[in-house]
Amino acid sequence: MTLKIITVSGSHYECGRQIGVACADALHRSISGCQNFVANGLRWEDYRVATQPYLAATERAFPWVVEELRGAADGAGVDCCDLLTVAIEELFSTPPELVGRCSDFAACAPATHGHVLLAHNNDLSPAAQDSLVGVEWRLPDHPALFTVGVGGLYLSIGLNSNKVCLTGNELSPNDEKPGIPRVLIARALLSARTFGEAVAIALHPDRASSYNNLLSTAEGEIASVEASATDHELLRPEGGWLVHTNHYAHPRMKRYERAPDLIAGSLSRYERARELMQTRSGPATLPMLKTFLTDHNSSPVSLCRHGEKNKTVFSALIDLTEGTVDAALGNPCQSEFARVWAL
Repeated sequence: MTLKIITVSGSHYECGRQIGVACADALHRSISGCQNFVANGLRWEDYRVATQPYLAATERAFPWVVEELRGAADGAGVDCCDLLTVAIEELFSTPPELVGRCSDFAACAPATHGHVLLAHNNDLSPAAQDSLVGVEWRLPDHPALFTVGVGGLYLSIGLNSNKVCLTGNELSPNDEKPGIPRVLIARALLSARTFGEAVAIALHPDRASSYNNLLSTAEGEIASVEASATDHELLRPEGGWLVHTNHYAHPRMKRYERAPDLIAGSLSRYERARELMQTRSGPATLPMLKTFLTDHNSSPVSLCRHGEKNKTVFSALIDLTEGTVDAALGNPCQSEFARVWAL
């Protein structure tokens, strides 16, 4: 199994259109999947109507992101409002045990030989694995970048040519509000040329909610921007490393946990990730982090997840100092990593 990779170039609309053409089947599946999720007596049209304040907020802050969506819709032959609706995870209130699960490791000096290293496991429904696409973007007004996401459009991780990197984890905040959807905030982050600019985008005051956006640069600036719609804290490496999963780790942010009784799996992965980093033998390296991504020694949920509802659908190893991304499609314990991007 290998990750599908495409290259797009031109204006934001044109890049979106090229993604839409190349990923039409995956984008159609994403729309169908969300339409099947409609609940509480609502119709799909009700969700489409509810997108309007989210669209308005995104157009005010990042009109070029909306242009990418419009291009993708035209390229895939779908309605742009449907693509936008899929992007607004805040509308669907997915139970915490069913949302995307991810585990992250970040390390820099003195925990490494000087390189900035990231390792990421991405857990989604097994069906999502066939819709994952890596995209190399070449835009005239932004740094070149590489992303991995569902349908090439709804990204999970990315790295740009200024060596600003995004990994991270989905959270379930209890203060969501209409605004810029968190998945589109993630896309906007990768336009940043500096760490400070990336943090500012992550904390845009009009955000609808937030992921834990783990931001890193080749200079060794690393932070988990652990945010909700209305609040945030920055978690920094201790001893040159940090880990994060799918719950609020900062004591002050725990008040925003929507379902604290449903985070046992995230806690088990978090504690195991900390244990692996604390007991490692020597400086962290990419081969070492690869073994951590394949770990099954935690309960009730392991870092390398095998399940019917959620499983590890791709993994990434990033040397930010060198500007390289290696990825494996499927469980990393069963798949080979391959170089998918290099600066």
